[in-house]
Amino acid sequence: MPNRIFEFVIPQRPVSLQTRKRKNLQTWKAFVNAEAAKIWPADTQPFAGELRVTLVYLAADDAADVDNIIKPIQDALVGMVYEDDVAVCDVDCHRRFLSDPIDVTDLPPLLQAGVANADECVYVRVSHASELKDYL
Repeated sequence: MPNRIFEFVIPQRPVSLQTRKRKNLQTWKAFVNAEAAKIWPADTQPFAGELRVTLVYLAADDAADVDNIIKPIQDALVGMVYEDDVAVCDVDCHRRFLSDPIDVTDLPPLLQAGVANADECVYVRVSHASELKDYL
């Protein structure tokens, strides 16, 4: 499987799956989809095969729980980046506080820019999954 990667930054605080305001969740998913669409090349086929989604939430001190931000972001990419989120078999989700020092030396350029901007955002990367042994 070719090592295809799609990455983008959502320039906003994520909305939790547990939000009481369900309309906010739908608005958030539409926003995430629109941000991805800005980067997704026109006429590009969705990813096929087993996928890995990596999220890095650069957070203010009153951050959302990382486990509650995953599903809305995955759902927002269905039909564009992948046909169905059942293809996502690996998820990495990380939260780092903007008030803490973050070493950007080996980070992807988009994530470096997010740290430098110092506003809440979520870095998203979709790639093909690796063999299980590569993660352990």
